[in-house]
Amino acid sequence: MGAMMRILRDANWAGSVTSRRSTSGYFTFVGGNLVTWKSKKQRVVSRSSAEAEYRVMVQGVCELLWLRRLLRDLGFAPQKPMDLYFDNKVANAEIVSFPFISSEYQLTDVLTKAVSTVSTTVFLNSFDKLGMSDIFAST
Repeated sequence: MGAMMRILRDANWAGSVTSRRSTSGYFTFVGGNLVTWKSKKQRVVSRSSAEAEYRVMVQGVCELLWLRRLLRDLGFAPQKPMDLYFDNKVANAEIVSFPFISSEYQLTDVLTKAVSTVSTTVFLNSFDKLGMSDIFAST
């Protein structure tokens, strides 16, 4: 039986008058039961409320993945998607979206992965797509 997991997260942008750092907070629920909660000042100064909120989202995803693994190890394999709730106006206004892209089409892999971990074909195709197939060719 899979348990529904959800996290409610929030951050106040530059909530500290002296340090200008935001405070993050969250509640984690499994099957309607509160299992974890936390409030903490963020380590860095965010440049906007959106950045403060997205930092909280990243932490939320990490918490959900950890909790999912823990439940799986205890014999409760979650079967439903995990929900991450937040009240970020940038996300609600649909200014930024997070569509999935397969690694096969992710051009930035050439900047972040060692050549040995990416297939040669994918690596060379990335350079072709970037218009960098032969830097020594005459134009």
